[in-house]
Amino acid sequence: MPEKSAQIVVTSPPYWSLRDYGIDGQVGLEASVYDFINNLASLFDEVNRVLRDDGTLWLNIGDSYTSGGRTWRAPDKKNVARAMQTRPDTPEGLKPKDLIGVPWRLAFALQERGWYLRQEIIWNKPNAQPESVRDRPTRSHENVFLFSKSERYKYDVDAVRGPNDRRLRSVWDIKTQFHREASGHFATFPPSLVDPCVLIGSEQGDLVLDPFCGSGTTALSAGNLHRRFAGIELNPDYMEIARARLLKNGFVENPGSDFVGVAHG
Repeated sequence: MPEKSAQIVVTSPPYWSLRDYGIDGQVGLEASVYDFINNLASLFDEVNRVLRDDGTLWLNIGDSYTSGGRTWRAPDKKNVARAMQTRPDTPEGLKPKDLIGVPWRLAFALQERGWYLRQEIIWNKPNAQPESVRDRPTRSHENVFLFSKSERYKYDVDAVRGPNDRRLRSVWDIKTQFHREASGHFATFPPSLVDPCVLIGSEQGDLVLDPFCGSGTTALSAGNLHRRFAGIELNPDYMEIARARLLKNGFVENPGSDFVGVAHG
């Protein structure tokens, strides 16, 4: 992609050691969490290259626990998709059952590579799925980090307001959503999480990029908010899900292209 071509990036990479998507070159099944973070940081070096100088990166990333010495993950009755046949060993320097702190390790890695780490946003899930674990609270939040490429960047402080018309706070209460049209994808984040990011960090006609396109949620938000979109996805099944969603909503300019473009009006 050309340098400085995207105004904003909104994305959610695969989480480490959570799912096997069955695709060569996939991110998330590295033998070491440190390799995972390094691979992502290198990828975001390229994101930095294609981002405009006044652009922002909004990065949703979840945490992981060490395997506790198990080489597989048993099905969770409350989340059957989480079973896996293999699991990485406990990372060096950590103990079995440790919370790894993946989001902050990645955030610090990007900061070291030149990104401005501007804000940690807590995505609180009022309808979070229960867990079978009985020795800690159920996790009901994820992190969204706001990064900028430069000290000064596009940020429309009035584009999104919080409760009682206050300025937006750093804890967002947003329910998870099941999208029937994206049912073939395990991990979709809701448009209501993407929309505020797009509205704050871009204007109509700007290019929105998602380097982990998945089922196309960021693309739909871009189209609905009158932005252009470019997406990258390794899994051909997910790309077809994304194209079908965009086509259904009237946003596909060229259904056969490698990059999915969306426009509105």
